[in-house]
Amino acid sequence: MTKPQIKEYNCETGIETIRDATDAEIAQMAIDAENAAIRKAEEEAKATAKAALLGKLGITAEEAALLLS
Repeated sequence: MTKPQIKEYNCETGIETIRDATDAEIAQMAIDAENAAIRKAEEEAKATAKAALLGKLGITAEEAALLLS
């Protein structure tokens, strides 16, 4: 597998450099991807719980928003 590439752009000189990511950058990318997956799972769980609650109450999301406004 090839290493991810990092693109750096120097605004002062206009020079664009493409280089291989360092081990530390690759590790940070893995951490960021894991955190994103966790956030996505939490958001999906929250949406599922909200839909279940609305189903229990027998109202739609629009009706709930109207009640809370």
